[in-house]
Amino acid sequence: MNIGHIIRLSIMMFLQYFIWGAWYVSVTGFSKASQMSAVDVAIYTVGPIAAVIAPFFLGMIADRFFASERVLGVLHLLGGVLLIAAPAFAQPFDLPPPSPDSSLFYKLVIHDLPAYAQPFSVVLLLHMLCYMPTLALTASVSFRNLQNQEKEFPIVRVLGTIGWIVGNISVSLLAGKDQSSSQFYLAGGAAILLGLYSFTLPHTPPVSKGQTASLGQILGLDSLRLFRSPSYSIFILSSFLICIPLAGYYAAARTYVDASHVLVNGSATFSMAFGQISEVFFMLVMPLCFARLGVKWMLVAGMAAWVVRYGLFSAAADEQIRWMILLGIILHGICYDFFFVTGMIYVDKKAPAAIRNQAQGFLVLITQGLGLGVGAKVFMAHVLMHTAADGSVDWKTVWLYPAEFAAVVMIFFALFFRNDVRESVVEKMPGPANEAALSA
Repeated sequence: MNIGHIIRLSIMMFLQYFIWGAWYVSVTGFSKASQMSAVDVAIYTVGPIAAVIAPFFLGMIADRFFASERVLGVLHLLGGVLLIAAPAFAQPFDLPPPSPDSSLFYKLVIHDLPAYAQPFSVVLLLHMLCYMPTLALTASVSFRNLQNQEKEFPIVRVLGTIGWIVGNISVSLLAGKDQSSSQFYLAGGAAILLGLYSFTLPHTPPVSKGQTASLGQILGLDSLRLFRSPSYSIFILSSFLICIPLAGYYAAARTYVDASHVLVNGSATFSMAFGQISEVFFMLVMPLCFARLGVKWMLVAGMAAWVVRYGLFSAAADEQIRWMILLGIILHGICYDFFFVTGMIYVDKKAPAAIRNQAQGFLVLITQGLGLGVGAKVFMAHVLMHTAADGSVDWKTVWLYPAEFAAVVMIFFALFFRNDVRESVVEKMPGPANEAALSA
């Protein structure tokens, strides 16, 4: 175990997710205070739009021409400047709700288009175009510089979770809390710091430098050959589908917590941080869980947590049952770690070395891009359909549907996925549990 590399990569992960955590959850408070809540749907879809583009960027740049740590540094420097500039572009913006007689296509696609043209939305889109490729880059840099990824990557990645928590809590300590424009200065400053720090990371040269490349390779299409594996195809499809209800958590959970008056330290964003606090615990026990459960059942457990979380939110809605809502937030640790982190490790083992950046970027496209993008649009329309004329929301119904949807995805995945990576993520772990885990 290279302790020096682990410490350096852990600092990278801390800053990577501090940036995101310091504004992404709390931005709805700022938009409300700035009288532009109508741009919320755009805010939560510009990230997915950027994530769709990220894999192509990685295929053209990070895999072929420049060292990954240098690409990471440049992207964060640009992204930090854009975040710091974002509050200057905020301006009041209202968008009347669609007519009840409007078509579903109008509600999902046409109605919100003016929100995307707002200067604030455009600046955040530009920032996310810089930020989204770095999610795959930080994973790739970590995997290529760790000796035992199964044991060491959770240690590195847990610092990302701690970074998100510290970002959330830092916003709640600002004057004005969630409504403060200072959250963007905080996040932007951290991005510039990480941009500079990235140039000190272990040198991670492009794996395909100097090789003759076809157009398909430059566009990152090599990773599509992984679809020859039925289980990989099922994994990707399930990842896309489970991110549709996930989008509702990012876009509406803070508003739900605020409306339910489940406020810790007077802040809904602080309350949401309990999800990441639980993530720290589950990240640390992941190596043990790998050995006991194997890849398949780790992924199933992550999906099951989505079902239980939204079920709790739905059941608690009418009476605003505090412990149910908090437990639903705390389940984020299993939701994220068991599905998304396990998925990153599975993809890294599944993909040949030459296309691992592309494969990780494609996973970002499917989850953070298409899944969250479709989910954000569908969920916001879903909320509008269950919002009364007085502005009150039928939260019980709002959360019931995604719980049922996630249950269907979980059952589909459990029935048809089989771990077909022979170099299993538990193979290097000592102990008799390995044979059972490999057959899972």
